[in-house]
Amino acid sequence: MINADISNIWGELSLPALLALEREVFDAHMRLTDKTGRGADYLGWMALPDRMTTTELQRIRQAAERIREQSQVLVVVGIGGSYLGARAAIELLRGQQYNLTSKTIQILFAGNSFSTRSHQELLELLSGRDFSVCIISKSGTTMEPALVTRSLKWLLEQKYGAEEAKKRIYVITDPTRGALRQMAQQEGYEAFPIPPDVGGRYSVLSAVGLLPMAVAGIDPGQVLLGGSEARRQLDIRSFENPAWLYAAARTLLYRGGKSIEVLCSWEPRFAVFGRWWQQLFGESEGKEGKGLFPVSLEFSADLHSMGQMIQQGPRNLFETVVRFAPPEQQVAVEMDWKDLDGLNYLQGKTFEDVAEQACQGTIAAHVDGGVPVITLEAGPTDAGTVGELFYFFELSCALSAYLLDVNPFDQPGVEQYKENMYALLGRPKNNR
Repeated sequence: MINADISNIWGELSLPALLALEREVFDAHMRLTDKTGRGADYLGWMALPDRMTTTELQRIRQAAERIREQSQVLVVVGIGGSYLGARAAIELLRGQQYNLTSKTIQILFAGNSFSTRSHQELLELLSGRDFSVCIISKSGTTMEPALVTRSLKWLLEQKYGAEEAKKRIYVITDPTRGALRQMAQQEGYEAFPIPPDVGGRYSVLSAVGLLPMAVAGIDPGQVLLGGSEARRQLDIRSFENPAWLYAAARTLLYRGGKSIEVLCSWEPRFAVFGRWWQQLFGESEGKEGKGLFPVSLEFSADLHSMGQMIQQGPRNLFETVVRFAPPEQQVAVEMDWKDLDGLNYLQGKTFEDVAEQACQGTIAAHVDGGVPVITLEAGPTDAGTVGELFYFFELSCALSAYLLDVNPFDQPGVEQYKENMYALLGRPKNNR
């Protein structure tokens, strides 16, 4: 289970201040479980690890197997929460170079920008290759994925014919309504539901995340088991609950004047997970003039670009470090008889030994420099841990938002740019 260590924040906070917040955290948790808080219509994510039926899970596995059999490439079309969670899990468990190392199927992500260059690159990658498409959108009308969907649907029909193309398009959307649901019904695409009471950024433990994971060879059942275990363990109503501790610590730091949270990990495979976290917290908390600004960094690479700012810049930030258990296979530091780089003193140590000391040294330097550090110990990089991490951050985020007194499950600010864009594009008023 994930462990939260807040021992490196006491320079900024006091134990009495933390204990004084316990009642507020309890009330926030009760508003979630009793469904009495803001946005209560969108609390279905809390039960996702346990609500999927055996039949539906089997259907996901069967679809994944068909995709792997019929295609060399799967294109996952979606934006925000519709793709970040799946991509995060795939890169954490299968590696950042998954598409170069996979001997079965490559997974490409599209529909998350308006870039002509990116789309042309996608079309070039698909040229001469068998491919399938998984379209993920609750409404089906979000502009970025909708444009790419139209393009790929045409390409599939040109390549395979209309009937065969239908067998290569998979849809994950609202179970009863919306443009994408209507399209799936009319065209005969295999469709999986996004529960109506689950918002996009909280949907990763549904088919939204599980189908692409399954195509990549990740067992969706193990991911759900991890989420289920987290759900059980994180129901503790005290600061023995690491989600409570994390939510309370970041809330107190925010109230004490910190305005930026830097999430970092020494595992490069965690980079996209950080982007998922960034959307989760940014879209859930950032409203009504409130909220921590979430920034995700990759150590040690970003220490050579942002480390100076963290160490000696404005004292308006804190760090949350996510750590994993060491891998079973280790890489040793080799002896070099010339020792021109002066590293022979490391002989007998491993890369992991060096990384551990770098991590500890960095934390100590940042704390000494006035940057509070929260440490989250996440265990091994396996499917169960991924499920735990997703649920841990979702619960922590919902608690934090209630402590801010904002709705964790809406995003009214996102709609403004969309309306401006539609108006500039000349969309008819009756086409909304």
